[in-house]
This record gives sequence, C-alpha cells and structure tokens, in this order.
Amino acid sequence: MDIINLTSPTQVKSWCIENGFHPNRTLGQNFLIDRNALDAIIDGAGVVAGMRVLEIGPGLGVLTQAMLERGASVVTVEKDKRLAARLHEALGAPDALEVIEADALKLDLDEFLAQGFDACVSNLPYSVGTRILLDLALHADAPAVTAVLVQREVAERFAADAGESARGQAGVWLQLDYTVRIVRHVGATCFWPRPEVGSTVVRLDKSRSQLSEIQREYFFELTRYAFMHRRKQMGASLRKATGNLERTDAELAELLCQAGIAPATRAEQISNAGWQALAQVYAVGKSEE
Repeated sequence: MDIINLTSPTQVKSWCIENGFHPNRTLGQNFLIDRNALDAIIDGAGVVAGMRVLEIGPGLGVLTQAMLERGASVVTVEKDKRLAARLHEALGAPDALEVIEADALKLDLDEFLAQGFDACVSNLPYSVGTRILLDLALHADAPAVTAVLVQREVAERFAADAGESARGQAGVWLQLDYTVRIVRHVGATCFWPRPEVGSTVVRLDKSRSQLSEIQREYFFELTRYAFMHRRKQMGASLRKATGNLERTDAELAELLCQAGIAPATRAEQISNAGWQALAQVYAVGKSEE
C-alpha cells in the first residue's frame, strides 16, 4: 500500500474516492490537511523521540505519522473499523505503532492507562470530544501532558478564567488538576471535509491538586450543583441543596465566609482556589472512608 501525503487535500480526497470512503460527520471525521497546524499540535505537545503517546481518533493517521517520524511510539484508539483496519499498513507497518479498534468512551481506563503514557495528542471529534477529554484527564493515571484539537468554543471554555463568560463546569474541573492554555487557533479551511466552525489546539499540563479524596468529592459535587443553577447566586442556590450539600442557613453562611465567597457570587465568578476552599470547609468533620 502506497503511503499518501496526508496533508495534501488532493491525495486525501482521491484516496477516499478510490476506496469508497465517505467521512462520517457524526463521528467527527474532519481530517486535518494543513502542515502548519499539524506541526503546531505536535510542537505544542512537545513530542520528541522516545515518548509513548496516546492518540484518540487517528482517522487517516496524519498526526500518527508525524509523531512516528519524530521517534515517538504511538498507541491509537479508532472507533471506525475501516480506518482502524487500514492504519498500520497504510503508514508502513511501523513497529512503534499499535492500533486499537475501540470506542474511547467504552475503554476500561483503569486497565488501559495503567500501561503508562507520556502524553495524549489527538484531533478529537466535535460530538464527543469533551466527554473523552474529561474521562481521560480526570483519571488518576492520565498522562502528564495532553494536547488536543477541539472546537474553538470548547477550548475557550476549558481555558476560561473566573469571571469570563465562557467559564463553565468543564473548565473548572480540568483546571483542578491542570494548567490549561490555548496554543493556537486553527481555521476551518485546514480540514477536509471543512467543518462549520473553527478549532483550537489546547494544552493541559498536569499538576494534581492537594485535595483529599473526600474534598475532591465535595469539589465535584459543589461545582456540578452550582453550574446546574448558574444563574443563581451561591447563597440562594446552595440554600436549596439536598443530600451531602444540605446545610442550615447559618451553617451555609459560615461556610461561604470561611471560603471567602460572598453569598451574591455566581458560579462562573469563583476561581478554582475558591472552589477548592469551599470543598475543604464542606468536608470538615467528614470521614475519609
């Protein structure tokens, strides 16, 4: 099998036509065909020789090929059986490539990540990219570095600081254990078929928080609840909480005071330090078991 130039729109289109392959928009099959954008992703991830890299959704293998050329070993997870079946041979059957045909959302991450990866580098499908990234990044064995290409507005939510309009639950959760930064915006013309929106390369550098397990549980429960009621002020919102978050009005006022959060504050206005402080005071006196 001849190796095609995966950054050549003409060659990519020709291969698809010759093989009767029609990119599936539902699976987010928009293939990257721009060399500069490709280099930006790999440079942004710091891929070098000897690294063991996880790639979700390799598609035709443009990222895979470039990482192999840099001397990395790559484990790919591809849901589309047609693409998974062709990938290894199409890239010259390299020993440094392992292709797994599977749905990334159904992987046993405890077992899969236990083998150890230095980085995750992927062009994630728009439809499920956020779910895949959160499942991976929030796992205790997640790679130290993750660099992914996602829909631009999704990347902006991941990186948004407190007070920004894009601030949401996903960003707060990722920023608990990572430094999140925008690497580069990538235009729709860099893909085939061309998507309707632009994309962005975002990098996550792992720096796991010092919260205990019970504090982490409160962190996720508090943020999940607060962003479900994001239009409400924290004092009014948490007053109606039940279960683990239920507190008397007096207790709630004291907890917010201890965490340095004004009752009139809304969820998107709270920094990650503030959320962690609130989780810590909620967890006081609770068992670690």
